Amino acid sequence: MLVLLPPSEGKAASGRGAPLKPQALSLPGLAEAREAVLTELVELCAGDEDKAREVLGLSQGLRGEVAKNVELRTAGTRPAGEIYTGVLYDALDPASLDPAAKRRAARSLLVFSGLWGAVRVTDRIPSYRCSMGVRLPGIGALGAYWRTPMASVLPEAAGGGLVLDLRSAAYAAAWKPKGEVAARTATVRVLHAPTRKVVSHFNKATKGRIVRSLLTAGTAPEDPASLVEALRDLGYVVEAQAPGRAGTPWALDVLVDEVH
Repeated sequence: MLVLLPPSEGKAASGRGAPLKPQALSLPGLAEAREAVLTELVELCAGDEDKAREVLGLSQGLRGEVAKNVELRTAGTRPAGEIYTGVLYDALDPASLDPAAKRRAARSLLVFSGLWGAVRVTDRIPSYRCSMGVRLPGIGALGAYWRTPMASVLPEAAGGGLVLDLRSAAYAAAWKPKGEVAARTATVRVLHAPTRKVVSHFNKATKGRIVRSLLTAGTAPEDPASLVEALRDLGYVVEAQAPGRAGTPWALDVLVDEVH
């Protein structure tokens, strides 16, 4: 099983570990694209601060994020699973997983990123600020930029098993499963059961809890249909819609009564 996650907008501080080693990151097929984005981002932030804030969509109060990006090549690093914070990651709480669940997380979790393309939670990275919605002056829109390298790298990472896609729309734009990979992909939407509406906070929190439940239980569904069964066995209320045509993913709605 491969689980696709969005990153968090806010991030923990860089660690005290060794500086970034780009060649050590997972998915080496993305290395050239990562270097291009990293180089332009550092150069942008080392120049005119106001321009950098405008490009990155940052307020005056977040000017420190620009300075942080300048130091990306020399800052300390920590595992990506510790860098990403926020509602989804608080609910997932990877640090508190038992050893077996942590091993499963290392194998199965892939976090999408405007800067790195995608990384595993064990990859050591510095704290940064660069969302997938950014349009860098030289590279252009990052969502579109990542599609070409992702097209060859992600199907290989997916292997022959289930792909559980929990990404937000901006990050889903960087890679859309096609063909037989799409047929074994399940996207998840979390709905407030009484209103049938998506509420951002508990949508993220429930997705984090879903991932934690699967990792803790050691459940390894091989396809979307068995994922539906596994989630129901874990106590989730799930409505599933099988693909209406070939080459499209399953759509799962997880219904939650309380907003929290």
